[in-house]
Amino acid sequence: MSGERILAACSPGEVRVAVLRGGKFLEYAIWRPGQPDGVGDVYRGRVTAPMPAMAGAFVSLGAEDGFLPDSEGAKGLTVGTILPVRVTRAAIGGKGPRLSARGAEEVEAGAVGLIRRGPGALERLAAAYPEAEILIDDPAMAPRGATRVAQAFDDDIAGRVDALADPVVALPNGARLSIHPTPALVAIDTDSGGQTGSLNAFNRTIGPALAREIRLRNLSGAIVVDLAGLPIRKRAALGPSIAEALADDPLKPRFLGFTALGLAEILRTRIHPPLHELLAGPHAAGLVALREIAANLDPDPRRLPALRAAPAVVEALQRDPVALPDLARRAGRALTLRSDPSLTGTAWRLEHDHA
Repeated sequence: MSGERILAACSPGEVRVAVLRGGKFLEYAIWRPGQPDGVGDVYRGRVTAPMPAMAGAFVSLGAEDGFLPDSEGAKGLTVGTILPVRVTRAAIGGKGPRLSARGAEEVEAGAVGLIRRGPGALERLAAAYPEAEILIDDPAMAPRGATRVAQAFDDDIAGRVDALADPVVALPNGARLSIHPTPALVAIDTDSGGQTGSLNAFNRTIGPALAREIRLRNLSGAIVVDLAGLPIRKRAALGPSIAEALADDPLKPRFLGFTALGLAEILRTRIHPPLHELLAGPHAAGLVALREIAANLDPDPRRLPALRAAPAVVEALQRDPVALPDLARRAGRALTLRSDPSLTGTAWRLEHDHA
């Protein structure tokens, strides 16, 4: 055995997947079967607009358009061309997914639209760690060869997973990272605390933690890091240490050097949405509510609480074809949803008034 374990904690509409080697947390991902990120999906697409200036073409997938670069098969295509395409990067910021015609098998003529879904996070990580033992707490979601357990995440793992939502990462000896995603980039501030010798402090504490958090949170795109406490003129000496800390990441992030302000620049490929995006918004809030309900089910289905939530949360759950039926399967009855305009944003609460 490799000593690797894949832990899959299932709740209505969501599977949280953690990969560990010994006690080391290697990977973390969220899979929402009712609203997958689309990576790996295969479509029958139709070219709608060749864009020579952008070295690619827009391709209709049915409900949305994606972008097919020339380097991935768009070169020479004309408007109306039907072809199979595969999603290689999830949509971001109102822009459609990135596509490739390479490796997408030929398909028969037919309507534009989805042909086959790509792998979810559990299947993807199981393929990446083929020797890992898979432990899952819902037999309905278990892949072949997985072991059913009562609870996939113990308190320690659950605590580590919850900590990934915190922008501040506390490290030994008072060191810490502060992680702040913006629409344009991810800014990370480092603080070595009371440790002396900035290069040693980085190699011992900051560097490994920086690489670990980037990987676990799936931070992507442009990442800039402020190495606080070290004069700008001395920061170049940390370049090799930064590159070495990032070397084990499967996405092979590139250390690009330092800006004139002394900020370290890292570029990491975006494929799946980063964790902070998955944890934000009304759909994520609604799934948290369903998780709490499922974790505290009464044996009597008549005692299922009602969920009162902001309209956006209710609408998001109703658009998810998996989450509410999944809870009904567990609870023995459908959940009562109450849309309340007095609740703003992603607010919700449970009501135990109809036992």
